[in-house]
Amino acid sequence: MKEKPCSNLQKLLVNGEFVVTAECGPPRGMLKEAVTAKGELLKGYVDAINVTDNQTAIVRMSSLAACVHLLEMGLEPVMQMVTRDRNRIALQSDLLGAYSLGIRNLLCLSGDHQSFGSQPDALNVFDIDSIQLLSMVETMRDTGRDMSGYELSHAPRMFAGAAANPFADPFEYRVIRLAKKIAAGAGFIQTQSIYNLPRFKEWMRLAREQGLTEEAYILGGITPLKSAGMAGYMAARVAGMDIPDEIIKRMRGVPKEKAGEEGMQICLETIEELKNTPGVSGVHIMAIESENLVAPIVKAAGLYPRPAAE
Repeated sequence: MKEKPCSNLQKLLVNGEFVVTAECGPPRGMLKEAVTAKGELLKGYVDAINVTDNQTAIVRMSSLAACVHLLEMGLEPVMQMVTRDRNRIALQSDLLGAYSLGIRNLLCLSGDHQSFGSQPDALNVFDIDSIQLLSMVETMRDTGRDMSGYELSHAPRMFAGAAANPFADPFEYRVIRLAKKIAAGAGFIQTQSIYNLPRFKEWMRLAREQGLTEEAYILGGITPLKSAGMAGYMAARVAGMDIPDEIIKRMRGVPKEKAGEEGMQICLETIEELKNTPGVSGVHIMAIESENLVAPIVKAAGLYPRPAAE
């Protein structure tokens, strides 16, 4: 956390701001307008926009291209990079290309397995995993050399982050894995969507005890529920998702036309808890193709206006 910030997102975190990021999924096509339309909905309400990399193993516009479209709008992207589809040569090449185009934030992920996507017969790569990818980014940034030891013309100074799921089992391993990612070079962490606050707070307590919140910035994941059906589906079918029964009952206890409002209220209550949880440095809003919900959430949570970007 001591190095000079290489992105506005990192600078805000270093300065102690409670940051707000949001997710933007590129289109299943090549239209720039599909990206910029989402950018316009998020502009002014978030500090950075996380651009997914063929999420759920479905072919989409590349994260790199979508990030450039956002940069052209004056927005700061966080480029996702998954190890599922590329070997270490391609990963390093894309990192250098991203840096040359002005991208300074990188989220390192393994990626959803291709069996969950639209082309389950595709071959995966997984030459390296997400922790090794973090180490690769740190090596290139700190030494100015690639993984083979070849000296680069310049060191690509990227603010690298990782994902964490406090709710997967075994729970005791969650903080151990978090520590491994931070040791490998993660400067910020974006968590799985939070609905089980007691479990999240226990995870944070363990992270604080090990000093991990002094080494990396934790951004709590937020996904507004739109319906009781969505809550039930996520609880039953989405791996690693922990939605307590009381949340599902709460969503089922309101008329269908009021479900979105109830989901928004749960979201705002969660953000308020996160703002008062030691070690939490911000929120990451994953609205899932509903970027229009981000502005109302940020305003209602008292997180607007955002600090001006440099």
